[in-house]
Amino acid sequence: MTLLFKRQTGAFAQALKRRAGRLAGVAALALATTLVLPAAPAHAAESELRVASFRHPTTLDPLTGSSGYDHAFLYPVYDTLIGMDPATLELKPALAEKWTFTDPKTLVLDLREGVKFHDGTPFDAEAALYNLERARAGERSNVKSTMKAVERIEVTGPMQVTLHLNTPDISLPGVLTDRAGMMVSPKAAESGDELDRNPVGTGPWKFGSWTSNDTLVFQRNAAYWQDGVANVDALNFVYVADVNTGLRSVVAGQNHFVYGLSPQQRSVVDRANNVVAVSAPTLQVNQFFVNYGKKPLSDARVREAVNLAINRDQFTKVTTLGLGKPASSLFPEEYWAHDPSIQYEHNVARAKELLAEAGYPDGVTLSAVGLPDQAWQQRQEVLISMLAQAGINLDVVRLAPAAALSRFFRENNDDVFISLWTGRADPSTTFDGLFALEAFFNAGHVDVTDGELIKAMEEARSIVDREERVVALKKVQQILHDNDLFTPLNFETQLNAHTDKLEGFVPNLLGKPRFDGVAFKE
Repeated sequence: MTLLFKRQTGAFAQALKRRAGRLAGVAALALATTLVLPAAPAHAAESELRVASFRHPTTLDPLTGSSGYDHAFLYPVYDTLIGMDPATLELKPALAEKWTFTDPKTLVLDLREGVKFHDGTPFDAEAALYNLERARAGERSNVKSTMKAVERIEVTGPMQVTLHLNTPDISLPGVLTDRAGMMVSPKAAESGDELDRNPVGTGPWKFGSWTSNDTLVFQRNAAYWQDGVANVDALNFVYVADVNTGLRSVVAGQNHFVYGLSPQQRSVVDRANNVVAVSAPTLQVNQFFVNYGKKPLSDARVREAVNLAINRDQFTKVTTLGLGKPASSLFPEEYWAHDPSIQYEHNVARAKELLAEAGYPDGVTLSAVGLPDQAWQQRQEVLISMLAQAGINLDVVRLAPAAALSRFFRENNDDVFISLWTGRADPSTTFDGLFALEAFFNAGHVDVTDGELIKAMEEARSIVDREERVVALKKVQQILHDNDLFTPLNFETQLNAHTDKLEGFVPNLLGKPRFDGVAFKE
């Protein structure tokens, strides 16, 4: 390393510290300032759990939503065919009491008896068939890519469905822990009442009301098939766009729970006498979603330059205050599919060389879509500074989540989307969701690997043995790394806070809060 490069690096580090100090000061000021909080109802019942939520869902139809943050609102009203352990994401029975691959291309689901939808109609094999077909081939389904291995589905008993696959896919049970496995009432879906705003499932809570940018309320399902899940009479998600304000509302006793807190807010939680902090690792990875379907990112040299220009250790230290972990792949070390051999180098000089080789000797400008909240603005500022050192100008347009998703993935005009991938129960589901040609989150919808990636993804889905599958998954991750098909930044550590009057909350590796078993202390 030359003396000049050392000086540049030292100056850059000092600049980052100054930026971080200014942004931290803004955060502290926001927390210290008296803010107007949503008023608590005059006669709120103790059995109403009030959750300060910085977002409301894109929709309440599991198949049409487009944000990983939707799950917090889907879990109360919908059961999935297959469940998962919150700590490990290992699969467990849910609406399907048992699932069996009778051969590599045949998956049989034996369903739970005695379950009813919130509208009183029974959950049975016909209902499961309706939902699976809707996920696989429905006109508005956003999860078709996760069901592409399914060739046909048939009812093979009153409480049994059989999925016939066109290719072996061991990831399919994991797919059924997510949106594709969330069961909606066929009667409600066919009634003309849009599930987007009027969901009907079999879950522990029923839909109550939704006032946009205000409250989203679910009422306890008294007929729920499993005891000890819905322990509060109502779940009330109170929309509080700013998480600082959301935290203050919990400290003040106006709400009971807040999630999505930034690391800067940990000290505030620790100083509050009546609030408990809950932190845990997650699969959630901050990243650049890359549109490699058009210039300049269709050129692998430009994509590599972007990855080389980012100092992930420095980014993580500045933006998470040590709570997060730098990311070189889509999976953290806590997850079984993690590959520690994949690492990204930080080399600004080489990034400049690659840009020059690609025809951009004077640098390049990338149009970026980003989110507008304070935490994301801080991340964007740090990234702008880092990339500028390599001659990459990041031109960020900040939009609310729904508008940002639509602009990048539907309108398809920008180069990168700076956001979060919230993770999935099975690693192949993550690969399909991000890189399958038809996937919603693949903005470019092209294959720049001449079929190598698609073939490797298919192979990883077809292997039953865990050790052999880990090897196949590492191959997929290596192809993604070698072709720079995305830009990982860091893994999020989830930070939630709740009143000390609550008990029973268990964080999960997905980092998406569930309120199963949560209750007020007696």
